[in-house]
Amino acid sequence: MDGTPPSPLPAALGVTREGHLVALLPGQRVDRFPTFKLYTGEARVGEQLLRLAEGTSSLATPDLAFGRELALRVVRKAAAAPGDEGQVIPDSGELAALLAAAPAMAGRSRLREAGLAGAWRVVAEAVAAGLRTVADADEFLRRHGADPELGRLYFHLAEQPGDVRHPFALLVTHGRGRGVHGRVQHVPLATAWAELAGDPVGEQRLLAPLRRAAERSAVVRAVIASREVFHPVAWTADEAYALLSALPDLKACGIRVRVPDWWHGGRPGFQVRVELGTDDPSVLGLDELLDFKLAYFLGDEELTPDEWRQLTRAAAGLHRLRGRWIELGPQRTEEALRHWQAVEAAAARGRIDFAEGMRLLAGVSRKAEDGLAPAEWTVVRPGPWLARTLADLQNPGGSAEADPGPALRGELRPYQKEGVGWLWLVLRLGLGGCLADDMGLGKTIQVIALLLLLRRHKRPGPHLIVLPASLLGNWRAELARFAPDLRVWVAHRSAGDVDDAPALREVDVVLTTYATLLRLEWAREQAWGLVVLDEAQAIKNAEARQTRAVKALRSRHRLILTGTPVENSLADLWSLFDFSSPGLLGGATEFKAFCRRLGGEREGLGPLRRLLRPYILRRMKTDRRVIADLPEKTEMRVYCGLTRIQAALYAAAVESLAREVATVEGMQRRGLIFAYLMRFKQICNHPSQYSGDGRYVAKDSAKFLRLQELCAALAESGERLLVFTQFREICEPLAELLAGSFGRPGLVLHGGTPVGRRGELVAQFQQEDGPPFMVLSLKAGGIGLNLTAATHVVHFDRWWNPAVENQATDRAFRIGQHRNVLVHKFVCRGTLEDRIDAMLTDKQGLADGVLADDGEHRLTELGTDELLRVVALDLRAALSED
Repeated sequence: MDGTPPSPLPAALGVTREGHLVALLPGQRVDRFPTFKLYTGEARVGEQLLRLAEGTSSLATPDLAFGRELALRVVRKAAAAPGDEGQVIPDSGELAALLAAAPAMAGRSRLREAGLAGAWRVVAEAVAAGLRTVADADEFLRRHGADPELGRLYFHLAEQPGDVRHPFALLVTHGRGRGVHGRVQHVPLATAWAELAGDPVGEQRLLAPLRRAAERSAVVRAVIASREVFHPVAWTADEAYALLSALPDLKACGIRVRVPDWWHGGRPGFQVRVELGTDDPSVLGLDELLDFKLAYFLGDEELTPDEWRQLTRAAAGLHRLRGRWIELGPQRTEEALRHWQAVEAAAARGRIDFAEGMRLLAGVSRKAEDGLAPAEWTVVRPGPWLARTLADLQNPGGSAEADPGPALRGELRPYQKEGVGWLWLVLRLGLGGCLADDMGLGKTIQVIALLLLLRRHKRPGPHLIVLPASLLGNWRAELARFAPDLRVWVAHRSAGDVDDAPALREVDVVLTTYATLLRLEWAREQAWGLVVLDEAQAIKNAEARQTRAVKALRSRHRLILTGTPVENSLADLWSLFDFSSPGLLGGATEFKAFCRRLGGEREGLGPLRRLLRPYILRRMKTDRRVIADLPEKTEMRVYCGLTRIQAALYAAAVESLAREVATVEGMQRRGLIFAYLMRFKQICNHPSQYSGDGRYVAKDSAKFLRLQELCAALAESGERLLVFTQFREICEPLAELLAGSFGRPGLVLHGGTPVGRRGELVAQFQQEDGPPFMVLSLKAGGIGLNLTAATHVVHFDRWWNPAVENQATDRAFRIGQHRNVLVHKFVCRGTLEDRIDAMLTDKQGLADGVLADDGEHRLTELGTDELLRVVALDLRAALSED
């Protein structure tokens, strides 16, 4: 009963010195049976006696057969009175009759009725415990020799065809026995009651389930008060529905209810079926309208509008329609009806806005209080035109209309032609889109082709492209290379004064950076044709000043470019789409509530994926259907230990954190934890980075030593290397270390490198005889750069999320790379880095879940115990290689 394995079957019965009937296991003697075990339950006396009731085979000895008979009587009374242990008592004279029939057994002379009563009680307790712990009570009772359908009260609810006022009838019976064909034989309750005249205990047991049910159910109280339980009675549909609604309560009280077959899944449900977008609108966008048609069905039969109105105006209960009984439950009245009244109001106008239509198709709603009707009540399908359009959005193909022609001075790959066709369709439909191609697949050239298409189709500009400063040189060069006819103006201090508005009538494309846009009042006043955000994760923080500046821009069309729409949380996704498709995901508060309803698991994100699918084009470099000539990328962890100097510093920092974190709260606590997290990572890199002494001796850092070993092999084979770190201050020391390994200097690029100089460094590295390595800070060098001369990438220290690391890796693993790329991710064993590595692996599933929980690991929000477990030093692992 309690999860422990069953003990062996009893070998005999016996009576203790105190007169208790007990089951004896093999080897037990009744004269040594401790009395206390009977009462503490240590001997599980009731369970041992109950085991005698299992099975149907005969028992070997008369005493065991007697024990079985006792147990069977208890079980059968429990079967007739489920949930009421007080009714599992022996009948008058039953114990005396049992005592008289007791066979010979050890201590038989000491057996009295009191001893049998004690045995009866502990068996009844064992039965009650068993029924509480099993999933199938009927199976438990059958296994222990009781027929769960006999000795029960039955409510029989039957239809009365032809009686409009009283279409149902009720009869209460008692399950007496089984007939020749095994069916339960019933007698009316009045008959069973009359047979118990003069037996108050039997009468009480017979009616006990009714009394228990009356405490829970008004309909049972009514039939008892009117004495209708003792004879057949005609019922209205409302009375029948009250009984059907009380079925769980009746079952819990031990009453069986026989109802018409249609109640158990056979009754047809009714649905509202919606068809959106049957006709081809001339203009479409998030604020435009789709044609909207409603149809009402009962099962597979379409209802007339009058029949539907009859149902929606009816009260909860059973209703007859087209020869069938329909249930209208209270939940339908409160949830579904309110929603569909609003939808019908929109249908009366014949159209619905596109964003709401997409939410209907996806099965989501912006507001919890306007939630969709239960899924079984609604079916939403796209009409012919919308179905074709959605298919084109989800499976784009090139078309003559989307061909930029000879104005594009370059050759588009097949998947890039499809991408341009998709971008053109999105803009032609008046929607916003997200080109989420993997890094290195050529998002830039696809947008340039789109700009040429806009000019070819006389869609006036000017158009604005907002991007990180590190990509200005790349965009200028790509525009000059692929679209020299486009007139480009750069709004950045590196190109001159930007405070005054240029003559935009003479400009096709304006390039500016996110930081510069904060100063450009004239840019926010201008009506742009198309606004494109490159590396759009720059606006993931909805509260940031540059995000608000971007969202203040006015334009006809909006596109976002990013290989990582979801870096840390679903809130990132909302901020991006709040720019490209405002209103699609509702407000921030609505979206958070919606995500809570979905849950954090990847499987729960299906409705969100369906909603966003038409607005995102996502292709992966690893998909050979997209690009077959890209080599392989292999990622590997490079596990390092700690030197003894590093281990001592790390352990001291952990002790210091444990002391200090207990003394602060709120923002002060978060700031303290963040500072210590940086210290731990600096110690793992090199003690000199933590101390600031500037020495950077290689033997003091396990990572420096491991990097030296790696570079020795690369120098011998002539391979080139990129090293990424999140810390600007360690770039130069790493470059000095690598110069010693390669025998010649390399390059360094970080946030302090002038924007104009960055393009020169890239060109220098890409030369055939270029430098052997480049050290880059992750934020400055992790996006936009083409560094395919490298075949090895080292992440010297780990960033907080995998999306940023993948972007950095894609500086080498992109179009133009013809050799395999090996990615080395340095991790110090037994430290914070080891735990962050595990967290990063988990976190990658978030982006996959939305594009194919917020999974963000907020380390500063951890409780003190959990935080100290994350940063703790595993000295054995850390020094295993020292």
